[in-house]
Amino acid sequence: MEFELWQLFLLAAVGVLSGFLNVIAGGGSLLALPILIFMGLPGNVANGTNRVAIVAQNVSAVTSFFKKGYSDLRIMLTLSLCAVPGAAIGAYLGTQVSGDLFNRILGGLMIVLLILMGRKRRDAAVTEKPQRLVLGHLLMVAVGFYGGFIQAGVGFFLMAVLYRVIGLDLVRVNAYKVFVVGIYTLVALAIFAGKGQVLWLTGAALAVGTTIGGWIGVHFTVKRGEGLIRIVLNAVLIVMAIRLLL
Repeated sequence: MEFELWQLFLLAAVGVLSGFLNVIAGGGSLLALPILIFMGLPGNVANGTNRVAIVAQNVSAVTSFFKKGYSDLRIMLTLSLCAVPGAAIGAYLGTQVSGDLFNRILGGLMIVLLILMGRKRRDAAVTEKPQRLVLGHLLMVAVGFYGGFIQAGVGFFLMAVLYRVIGLDLVRVNAYKVFVVGIYTLVALAIFAGKGQVLWLTGAALAVGTTIGGWIGVHFTVKRGEGLIRIVLNAVLIVMAIRLLL
């Protein structure tokens, strides 16, 4: 597919917001994927192309987190390695799903996540030292499967595991999250590319934005602006879900 220059700039702009949301909370792909689909990409190709931007975004974010001292490479690697097998299986299944079916799955997912995001989160005990690592590693397999299959919204599930199960504070949750996603997405991207379901130039345009957005997200305070982001994201989720389902 060929895109006009203004469309590539639009993708880059969307990528900035997508990368920012993905790093500080999650759900950025819930913006990027529908935009790619509305621009004419089949659902499975949009799913594969979006992985180019995800990799670029997380390389930027991981580098920034490491520079700020938020790193525990051993635990990050073991969690990532647990996510990789699930991501490989999920990505393979994602390449087999037709465009129309993927659109409906994504639309339904948006409604589910909209409901989950609306629930008030209760405070939990957090720590700098990871806890319940066995359960956390087991859950990473399931998170990896979901991330490999759809990716959109995986940040919310990762945050739930890292925050509620492993007990990390929110800053470290985001540092761990972008590392894990970056590792398993490399595997998922290779699988989608092997099936010819990646448009590299389109993905690169989106990646320019997500790289910038990821860098901004790391430097943005976790709590700051969260209320406004939630309002905007919820509004977009409603519109996109209706459009995809219909």
